[in-house]
Amino acid sequence: MFLTHLHLKNYRNYAELDLLFDQRINIFQGNNAQGKTNIVEAIYLLALAKSHRTAKEKELVQWGQSFSVIKGTVERTMGNVSLEIQITDKGKKAKINALEQKKLSDYIGAFNVILFAPEDLTLVKGSPQYRRKFLDIEIGQIQPSYLYHLAQYQKVLQQRNNLLKDFSKVKKNKLEMLEIWNVQMVEHGAKILDKRLKFLKKLEKRAQEVHDGITEGMENLNIYYKSSIPLEKGLETESDIRFQFERIIEKYMPLELNRGTSMIGPHRDDLDFYINQIDVRSYGSQGQQRTTALSLKLAEIELIHEEIGEYPILLLDDVLSELDKKRQTHLIKTIENKVQTMITTTTTEGIDLIHLNHSSNFYVSMGKVTKKD
Repeated sequence: MFLTHLHLKNYRNYAELDLLFDQRINIFQGNNAQGKTNIVEAIYLLALAKSHRTAKEKELVQWGQSFSVIKGTVERTMGNVSLEIQITDKGKKAKINALEQKKLSDYIGAFNVILFAPEDLTLVKGSPQYRRKFLDIEIGQIQPSYLYHLAQYQKVLQQRNNLLKDFSKVKKNKLEMLEIWNVQMVEHGAKILDKRLKFLKKLEKRAQEVHDGITEGMENLNIYYKSSIPLEKGLETESDIRFQFERIIEKYMPLELNRGTSMIGPHRDDLDFYINQIDVRSYGSQGQQRTTALSLKLAEIELIHEEIGEYPILLLDDVLSELDKKRQTHLIKTIENKVQTMITTTTTEGIDLIHLNHSSNFYVSMGKVTKKD
């Protein structure tokens, strides 16, 4: 899978931009606040129909303009795919081969990317919300139906929380409505949890292999899913999950009515990372935490390849300079000659360029991109 062409119009600080990419390594160099990350963000948005930096889509439209367009051509084994995202005051449109896709789940998956930015280095020690987002994005790319159940679950969760919050002010016949929300919450929540557990099992295996390579066999990585729903090991099928969810949601209902919020479900879950059976978040060094994050990102590359038969595109946004030479080398060797990669950096100083000699180099300044010879 390769992104061959990117076109931007009225996007952030780009009035108009056309780029042709090398199938391997593309390096965008320039000072801060010149537009390097905007290019990476546009590629990410082209794949996932949303920005990783903001939920306010109007921020993506160039100041003073009424619309923004992102277009790209993706070369896949099945043939070229033309993608387009249009952003206006009226909302967003996503098109595949000029045909508008009514549902997000119909669009996601046509183009796969993995983003690795400095904030991803805090994946291990950051908030649970960040780790849940990590799961949702990566599973959604290879299983678009997951996004449907996630969206439905979030709608139900919001309605249920509104009802719980105001329950003391309404009549008791609202209990029947709460039961309806419970059924839907369990239905979609069980599917989400089932898909997360299956994905994590595959991801852990891949991440263990990568981590073993980086640490030269000195460390063993384990990833555990920390569910708010008690699950017995070996009894983790979707039907088992649904049964346990139904049981626990009934048990917690009095407490939820008292607190006015939903306390059980995938929206409360988390991941735990252990190295040699020691909790990395609480007791691991910064180096171990970063190695764990890097192992997860590199594991995603192989897992997506395993699932769809093609490698995703890797976006390295100002992250190489944050890694020491050993981790840089492992990352670059992993992607070399098989993964198209977009790299942004303020300087190549301190970056191991031995494996990056065969690359296309661009200089970015004030919303202008110049290809370097």
